[in-house]
Amino acid sequence: MKNIVTILMSILCITAYAQFTPQSKKITEKFFPDSDEVLNTTPALQKKRGYTNYEELLGFLNNLVDNHPHKIKLSFIGESQKGRNIPMVKLTNPNENEKIKVWMQGGLHGNEPASTESMLYLLDRLLNDDNYTAILDNVELAVVPMANIDGYLKNNRYAANGLDLNRDQTKLMAPETVILKKAYVNFSPEVAVDFHEYRAYRRDYARMGDFGVTNMYDAMFLYSGNLNVPENLRNLTNDVFVDKARKSLDEFNYTHHPYISTRKISGDIHINQGSISARSSASNNALTNTISSLIEIRGVALGRTSFKRRIHSSFLIAVAYLRAAAENIELVKSEIEKAIQQSNPVVVESERAVYKDKVKFIDVSAVEYVEFEMMVRDAWKAEATLSRTRPTAYILDANQTSLVKKIRTLGIEVEELDQEKVLEVESYHVDTYYRKPIRYEKMKLQTVETSLKKEEKTFKAGTFMVKMNQRRANLLPELLEPEAPNSFVSFGLIETEKGNTLPIYRLLN
Repeated sequence: MKNIVTILMSILCITAYAQFTPQSKKITEKFFPDSDEVLNTTPALQKKRGYTNYEELLGFLNNLVDNHPHKIKLSFIGESQKGRNIPMVKLTNPNENEKIKVWMQGGLHGNEPASTESMLYLLDRLLNDDNYTAILDNVELAVVPMANIDGYLKNNRYAANGLDLNRDQTKLMAPETVILKKAYVNFSPEVAVDFHEYRAYRRDYARMGDFGVTNMYDAMFLYSGNLNVPENLRNLTNDVFVDKARKSLDEFNYTHHPYISTRKISGDIHINQGSISARSSASNNALTNTISSLIEIRGVALGRTSFKRRIHSSFLIAVAYLRAAAENIELVKSEIEKAIQQSNPVVVESERAVYKDKVKFIDVSAVEYVEFEMMVRDAWKAEATLSRTRPTAYILDANQTSLVKKIRTLGIEVEELDQEKVLEVESYHVDTYYRKPIRYEKMKLQTVETSLKKEEKTFKAGTFMVKMNQRRANLLPELLEPEAPNSFVSFGLIETEKGNTLPIYRLLN
């Protein structure tokens, strides 16, 4: 009976919230009027309805190549699940200058159309507007404007097989994820930015205030709080790149904030701030020792409302990141080198800091700013709850070829023993085990606790060794430490049970 009442209350709450969504027009007029700064140069901006379709995308990119053959190169990095070629363009001004490599992508979620359109607008301005063309003197830019083509063409968040491509970056179960990762690794950027849109009218917001609230920010910045990302890169991302982007938005009075979302804890709504998770791009790219951000623009389910404003916000941020990269080439490269040389313990599990703070929204009924004191769960102030000595290498049994293929896809070098060898290692023994009955992203998640046992073990020829003294090694604890929340064990790619010894080992010497 209690569950039925809870469900009915939720339905009533959502229904009440839906009745006030017509207020969104007043909210738009007051807080998010459309921009007149954006020119109608991209396919979607040249029509009144809909968004850029696949044929228009290819026509637009080919036109840029025809008009600027010395500055832009178009290639196709693979096929979507529905057989559509995924385009990537590279831009730079041909000269002898030292370049910094920047990766940008849009449309990873198919129901976030301004993320794709902003990438097309960026390409157009970099090539055709003298205010921006000089940026390419010191930058080599790779752009994937429509990463999830099948989802985009259906205005659907997910890929054709139902997977969320921004929850797939350690398990690599979607073909598009593999294609994007290979292209990313081949390009080997020093800076990476993933453009998204977020839902301003969340279900949890319906329970707040008298008749619900909505998010008040044009843009939110998500940069990693994952403790395996070296601290110097986390600080550089915020202090140089995000800061420059914030100032660009301020010039147009666009509102911005560190990324927040909601989470229910014991029935109460808490604010999640930032991200730790390696399953999404902000942390996954950062763990490759790259300056990484995910940009969230207020837009999901808003149709073409404030469409130019959304494109302009993304464009300003993209240009700010490109200029920050061009102005700090030596600093970025030297800080990445410092990060590669780190020898910190690996963090297996961490917890967000939890504290009360005031959080601002827009009240749907009053159409005014409103402030609530709420519990904030902050990823940028996270602390490690389980750390282990940083190994020299991880070792995987010779039969773990499918996992090694994923590791290599992520750009991590893997060696094979050419002969039998006796090594002193730490092995993982499963002390507790739980398998969730409900699938997440088509996987049955596992939760384990393990104990480490030192032993001398004979490894046969063909055993895989993954050394930690390489650029993308900080991904390895996220993949191979079994308790890590996005590991191969956690996602069920290595099935196990209590009492088992896992086919992964830690080499300390």
